[in-house]
This record gives sequence, structure tokens and C-alpha cells, in this order.
Amino acid sequence: MIKVADLAWLEFEKPDLDRAEVFARDFGFTVAARGERELWLRGTFAGSPCAVVRRGRTSRFIGPAFRTADRADLDRLARATGGDVRDVDVPGGGRGVDLLDPSGFPVRVVHCAEELPELPGQRPLPLNHGTDPRRTGSAQRPAREPARIQRLGHVVLETRVFGRALDWYLDTLGLIVSDFLFFDGQRDRGPTMAFLRCDQGALAVDHHTLALHLGPGTGYVHSAYQVTDLDAIAAGGEYLKERGYRRSWGIGRHIQGSQLFDYWRDPDRLMLEHFADGDLFAHDVEPGWAPMSTTGLAQWGPPATRDFLGASPSPRRIREVVSALRGDNDLDLARLIGLLRAAHS
Repeated sequence: MIKVADLAWLEFEKPDLDRAEVFARDFGFTVAARGERELWLRGTFAGSPCAVVRRGRTSRFIGPAFRTADRADLDRLARATGGDVRDVDVPGGGRGVDLLDPSGFPVRVVHCAEELPELPGQRPLPLNHGTDPRRTGSAQRPAREPARIQRLGHVVLETRVFGRALDWYLDTLGLIVSDFLFFDGQRDRGPTMAFLRCDQGALAVDHHTLALHLGPGTGYVHSAYQVTDLDAIAAGGEYLKERGYRRSWGIGRHIQGSQLFDYWRDPDRLMLEHFADGDLFAHDVEPGWAPMSTTGLAQWGPPATRDFLGASPSPRRIREVVSALRGDNDLDLARLIGLLRAAHS
């Protein structure tokens, strides 16, 4: 129907906005706006905010908002879906269309009236490379401070209706596939994870803006935010650790997307990622295919933790599995066995 240009922001609910703001500042966000019932967070790059946290009864992810470069896309999308173009309460103002994806996530497509201005950011440290010294006569001392967020990178979602959700994002928002993953021995049944990027023609963009994977539940997995470099990731991680936050997995370098990564849990156990140095693809890069496995998640780094993989059984997870196996979705017994094997391979 249209081709979105990027993620705009992510929407969350939390019961305690003061505690949410403390973590957000420690993680490296800047507050763009704060009211009694909502908190807008941004990075240092010019553009839209990264996230909005609204006051609610529980801590939960609501859904993503995607940005369109052309205001006319909203009218075209509204006509095609039977929706309405409405005002959006983003700082600076904007208009948007509210949709619902096949998994049940509210998805907002927006066009912002004004961009937030650029803020001062962290400078990358000059590095000496063998015979190419770029730093002489001075010591390297990265500050122990929050890894200042530059921008929102991507969000990862779990869904029982993987095929329908994948088709919806391709057809409705114009996303394209960078990489497919499949369960070992089940490639003939198609993919079970897809890394999707925006199609901006010859302009190279993030390897993935959205990733979807098949699972027994429907929900948020993690969101990722770009920082300056590896030192920002590491020093920012030390800062978070000193303040009592819990690392989920890291530091390492991914395979699909190539990002340097470090995953953390906020006080309500939602997972967020610091990343740097990710792949950038134009529209002409064909999708890759690879088997899904734990060892296939990283080129180097510590082994993926059970916390990151969600591999520890819980009553809630057991209920999700039972419900999924009884329902009309993409998860059957063979797929479930493939998922379990992938988590331990």
C-alpha cells in the first residue's frame, strides 16, 4: 500500500513514570517531554522521539509507530484500510493512521509536523589501527557515563501467526526482507524468523527495522537503540551495572545485522539493547537464509543466556504453549520441537 521510511517511535505503558524516567536517563535517553501521564524519550539525532511511556496499570509494550516521508501516504493508507487520519500527540505535532496487525499489535503510521533538533552527542574515540596511528601523545580514557542514545534502531516481536504477520508488514507497510531463519530440517516448511528493513531504493538503511519470529506467545521481545561505538556500549554497561541493573546478554557481535550488542533489563524486566556498527543495505540486496540456532546468534561474545532466550519454563510460558497448540496458528508440534532444538543448539 505504501513504503514507510523508518520506525518513528515505540509505545509503552508503565505504572511508575518517575522510575521509568530514572532508568531511561541511566540507559542514555534524553527526555523530550514530560507530563502527568506520559513521558517522551529521544536520542541525540534530529528526528522523531524514540519512545513514549504512558501511565498504565502494568508495564507492557503497546505497539510500534512507523514514519512515512510523504504526508499523502496517510491518505492512501486510510482509504485502503478504511481508517481515519487523525492528530497525533507527539512533540511538535503530527498526523497518523491507526492499524492492527494480524498478531493483534496496534500499529501507528505517522507523519510528523516538526523534527526534534539535533543534540550534542558522544564523540567516537580515535583508535590506533596497526600502521595507521590516529592517536599519539594522549591516553584513552572513556568516561564512565550513560551510553548516549542516538536513535531507535529496531524492535523484535514474537507471534503465533508468523506467516500472516510477515505478509501484512510486506504488503501494508512495504518492508522488505534482509534475512530469513528456519528450523533445522524444516526449511521446506518456510521461515520461522524474518529480519525486515525499510525499502528506500538505492539509499542504504538498517539491516532490520522490525524482526518477527514464530513462538507460542504474542509479544514484545526487545527493542534496540544505536550508540556511538564499542566504548560507549562497554562504558555505558559498566555505568548500568554499578546502578544495579541486570545485563541479559552481551557484549558481542551479531551475525544477522552484524551489530555490536549489549542487552539489559529495565526495572520491570523489559529488554532493551545498546547497539553500534550495524549493516546498511540498499533495496537490491537479496535475502539470506540460515538455520535458527543459539550459536548462530553471534560471531563472538559470551554464550547466549537462558534469560535472553526465554528458555526458562514458567507457568505463563506453559500456558502459552498449550494455548498455541490448540489454536489456529502456525505453531504445531513439529514447529515446537524445532523451536526447542534451536534454543539448545
